[in-house]
Amino acid sequence: MSVPLLVLLVLVGVASVLLLGRAVREARNRKVGRVISSVLGALAGGCFMRLTYWTTKLPMLRGSAWSVKDAAVRAGALFSGLVLLWVGLSIVVPFLFDVVEKRSFTLFVAIRHVRSQKAGSLSLISVLSISGVAIASFVLCGATSVMGGFAADLKRKILGNNAHIVVDQTSQAPFTDGEPLVEKIRKSPHVIGASPVLYGEVMITSNSNLAGVVVRGIEPKTIGTVIDLPVNIEVGKLEYLEKPDMLLHLPEKEIIGLGPGGEPYTKGPESFIFEYDPITREKLPPPPIRPGIVVGRELAKTLHVYVGDEVTLISPLGDLGPMGVMPKTKRFRIAAVFFSGMYEYDASHVYTTLDSAREYFGMAGKVSAIDVKVDDADLQDFDFVAFEQTIGRSELRVRDWRGINKNLFSALKVEKLVVVLVLTLMTVAASFCIICTLLLLVTEKTKDIAVLKALGASDGMILRTFILEGVVVGVLGTFLGVSSATASFKGLEWFGVRLDPDVYYIDRLPVAVNPSDFALVAVSAIVICTLATVYPALAASSIRPVDGLRFE
Repeated sequence: MSVPLLVLLVLVGVASVLLLGRAVREARNRKVGRVISSVLGALAGGCFMRLTYWTTKLPMLRGSAWSVKDAAVRAGALFSGLVLLWVGLSIVVPFLFDVVEKRSFTLFVAIRHVRSQKAGSLSLISVLSISGVAIASFVLCGATSVMGGFAADLKRKILGNNAHIVVDQTSQAPFTDGEPLVEKIRKSPHVIGASPVLYGEVMITSNSNLAGVVVRGIEPKTIGTVIDLPVNIEVGKLEYLEKPDMLLHLPEKEIIGLGPGGEPYTKGPESFIFEYDPITREKLPPPPIRPGIVVGRELAKTLHVYVGDEVTLISPLGDLGPMGVMPKTKRFRIAAVFFSGMYEYDASHVYTTLDSAREYFGMAGKVSAIDVKVDDADLQDFDFVAFEQTIGRSELRVRDWRGINKNLFSALKVEKLVVVLVLTLMTVAASFCIICTLLLLVTEKTKDIAVLKALGASDGMILRTFILEGVVVGVLGTFLGVSSATASFKGLEWFGVRLDPDVYYIDRLPVAVNPSDFALVAVSAIVICTLATVYPALAASSIRPVDGLRFE
């Protein structure tokens, strides 16, 4: 259990005990409404603690696995937490009103208008205004959280499959003396890993299908310091790349593939003919040792291959024959299957050893690029000028992951900006409820405003009173919406929302609660609500005492 979650459970437990004690005290005074709210809050707190603790013990299901019980427990924990929050606000807000309205005359009148009990319609309109602002704030916070989650998930996947910095030629042609350059780069400041790569585009075929892929020759020992390929292996082993002879005699219980529902497929025993006819087995030639290759999950599905199966790489850049250029072919054996979380990588990228790639492409001693990983993925303190001086080769260029994926992240920023602007209109629409509420209040309280002015209240006091009333409605609605959004989406971030990976290619809804985004939503909502009060407040302050008391 994480420390923030443990602290939250302790605070909820204390709050539940306090609410239960309040319920007992109010029961003695026979205040039914407060008793019900206190008991409801105590029950919600107890349910939240129990279900949250239960959630921490549930297994984190991956892939297409699904459990109705687990989903119900997580949903119950989230809903009970929201109920506890709402009950707590219903208890705290009246207490704050009692304290704040004693500060000044304008605050007293503004808060009394908001919590008026005489005009039932006016109180209902106030509630609707607060609810409108709360819903608008909640939706806007939710949109920023989900879009921020998708952006963070995409960034994580890109950094998991690509290096932070790539050193290559502008023409992307292979270059020599890559190994000495790798050693120099590894000694540079902030660099925590570097690995040479040789890549090329070819066709890959199996017994049942074919596809176009990008072959990346890597060093199995150093590639884990740059990208997450060793972590992303879900079937097979990266060790089989360096020891392809192990693929000829896999254990019977070795998992060689996964079914549509995630069920494992094992290799099983050898052919029965070898068990009962050893003479035939001695006469048959041993199967050839093929170099290993690692393919993505989607490519393995397309080719219908498992660990240990053979595939053929076909390159159009082959040798010159009597009929022209002949394609170069070479057979490989599937060593492992990886899952990166990005469809384009899982469907079009394969990995083999650097030596096998050099032999296949005829690029002895050459590399296409050098992948580099640094200690800070955001590259805030990285000195590119000093890094280029360390390389010391003018024909090579230095690119970072932000520049390589610039168009993708620019599109995400524009999309997020447009969504935020569109949803901000919901807050503007909710502010019209405040305008209507205040205009109705001005109409109903014309005589009261005239009496106040006759007793000495200035235009400025009346103006401040109605502006403060709109501000109170805006602050209440904003706080209710933002706090509910924080609790909801923080709970979704902790507990997770299951998605069908066959449809969305992710098994959990990515959620990222950014405090700065939520603060910006709160400030903008309060500003919009405050501006909405200007016209009704000016209309109220312009009323003359004689106009309000003329027909009395």
